Amino acid sequence: MAATVAGLGYELVEVERAQRGLLRVYIDRLPERLYAGSDTPGGFVTVEDCEQVTRQLQYVLEVEGLDYARLEVSSPGLDRPLRTEADFARFCGQAVSLALKLPFQGRKTWQGVLGVAAAGGWQIVFTDGKAEQVLGFRLEELREARLVPVLDFKGRKSGAQAPRGGQAGAAQAAAPGVEGG
Repeated sequence: MAATVAGLGYELVEVERAQRGLLRVYIDRLPERLYAGSDTPGGFVTVEDCEQVTRQLQYVLEVEGLDYARLEVSSPGLDRPLRTEADFARFCGQAVSLALKLPFQGRKTWQGVLGVAAAGGWQIVFTDGKAEQVLGFRLEELREARLVPVLDFKGRKSGAQAPRGGQAGAAQAAAPGVEGG
């Protein structure tokens, strides 16, 4: 499945099986690729992107004999999960939320701007009161990491850059011979 999604020019972020035969696939656009209908590389996942991946995956899943009732392809959303070193490198400089496996200074959840730590690994810079603090970490110390959504309803540029994980919607398809829902 990852090879098919990559061959179409997208990143496979996550695959999950849900109840009643639902196979949910999350995709994202690659930051360096120029997509149809766009003047700039990367950007947000569109409904057309989801439809294209859905159509191709239906063929692949049928050939592979994977049993599913419905296929749903969507973007990872504004609060996109970060799991790999490549994810962290791609979203360096963005606001992130971390959940640590073990507490540090009595807390497991932290929010700040992602950066590369001088000693290797990663760090977030956050404000604790009025002073900026730095929390260094390695991926194996994390339970979960996600982008913090940056919402700007007025269309003005804010200080933080908008995350690249779009949320244009989801394309759903029923398995061959099964009515979709």
